Amino acid sequence: MDRQTQQFETALERLYREESRRVLATLIRLLGDFDLAEEALHEAFRAALEQWPSQGVPANPRAWLVSAGRFKAIDQLRRQARFQALDDGPEPLAEGEAWDGEHLQDDRLRLVFTCCHPALAFEAQVALTLREVCDLSTEEIARAFLATPGTIAQRIVRAKNKIRDARIPYEVPGRNELAERLQAVLQVVYLVFNEGYFASSGAELTRQHLCAEAIRLGRLLLELLPEAEVQGLLALMLLHESRRAARSSAAGEPILLEEQDRSLWDRSLIAEGAALVLAALQSRRFGPYSLQAAIAAVHAEAPSMAATDWAQIVGLYDVLLRATPSPVIELNRAVALAMRDGPAAGLQVVEALLARGELADYHLAHAACADLNRRLGRWEAARAAYRRALQLSQQGADRQFLERRLAELPAL
Repeated sequence: MDRQTQQFETALERLYREESRRVLATLIRLLGDFDLAEEALHEAFRAALEQWPSQGVPANPRAWLVSAGRFKAIDQLRRQARFQALDDGPEPLAEGEAWDGEHLQDDRLRLVFTCCHPALAFEAQVALTLREVCDLSTEEIARAFLATPGTIAQRIVRAKNKIRDARIPYEVPGRNELAERLQAVLQVVYLVFNEGYFASSGAELTRQHLCAEAIRLGRLLLELLPEAEVQGLLALMLLHESRRAARSSAAGEPILLEEQDRSLWDRSLIAEGAALVLAALQSRRFGPYSLQAAIAAVHAEAPSMAATDWAQIVGLYDVLLRATPSPVIELNRAVALAMRDGPAAGLQVVEALLARGELADYHLAHAACADLNRRLGRWEAARAAYRRALQLSQQGADRQFLERRLAELPAL
C-alpha cells in the first residue's frame, strides 16, 4: 500500500468515526428501517473507498454518503420487488441539503427520541441508543451493563422489531408529549456521556467522541426544551468535561481530583456550566441532574481541594439522596463526608454500604474503601480492598492505577 492510499484510508476511517452515526440517522429516516439503513451505510462507505481516490472527496462528504447509501438501498429493494413505498418517499438528498441549520430537530435527535420511545423497555432504550446513536458494539454495551453480548443483541433486535411492528414514528415528539418523554432521553444521554467520560472497558480512560456527542445532544435538547433539568444535565456534562485535560497522566492513568493540576481545567466550560446551574436552581423546578451539577460546580470553582466547601457538598448530597435514593449517591456522599469529617467517618458509611450488598460488585466502592483504609494506615484492609477492586475493574487505565496504589502500600 502506497503512502497516498494509506493517508486516504486513514482519512476515511476518521470520517467514519465522526460522521457515520449522523449518516445512519438520516438513512433511517429516509428508508424507515434500521437494518436496511445500516447495510446502506456500509455500502456507502464501500463506494467512497472505491470512487473517492480517483474522483476526489466531494465538497459535502456526509450528503454524498447519504445519497449513495439511499441509492444502494433502492437498488436492493428493487431487486427484491419491494421498492414502491420507498419511491413514494423523500427524494435523495443533494449535497448540503438538510444540514443548513434550518431545522432544530436534526436526524440524530430524531433517532435518540425514537430509540427512547416509551413503548420500549428502558434496558432496550439504552442498548439501542448506545448501539445506533453512539456505535458501541454489543460487547462494549454488555460490559458496561454487566450482561452477556447475546442478551444485549436480543434486546437490540427486539427493540428494532418493536419500532417496525408498532410503527413507532421517527420524530421528535410535539411539545405536549415532549416533557414526559424527556426523562428517558436525559437518562440515556447521561449514560452515553458517562461511558465516554469513564470508559467501562478498554485501554483508554475516556472516549472523547462519546462525551462530545452527549454534549452536542444536550445543547440540542436545551434549544428544543429550555427546562431546568435539561440545563442541569448540560451543566453537569460541561463541568465534568472541563476537567478532562487534567484527569489522566501521560501514561493514561487516572489522576484523582486532589492531585489534578487545576490550571488545566477549562475555565470557559466551567463558567458556562456554572451559569446553567444557577439558572436551573433559580427556576425552582430543578431535579437530580441540577443537584449533581451544583455539586460539580462547587468542585470546579474551588481553588484547591483543601479550600473546597465540603459542608456544602455534603448538604447537596443530602438533598440529592432525598430526591433520588441510590447506593452510588450514598457512596459519593461518603467520600465527601470523609473530606469534611475525616476518613474514619467516610469509611464507616462505605463499609455499611458494602455490607448491604448492593455495591458488592461495584469496583469503585471497593476502591473508595481501599483509599480510606490507606489514609487511616490500615494496610491489610486497604490491600484486600484494592485486590477486590482489581478483580472487578474492566478498564485498563483504571486497573493500572489500582495496581500502582496496591504496590505502594507498605509491606507487612
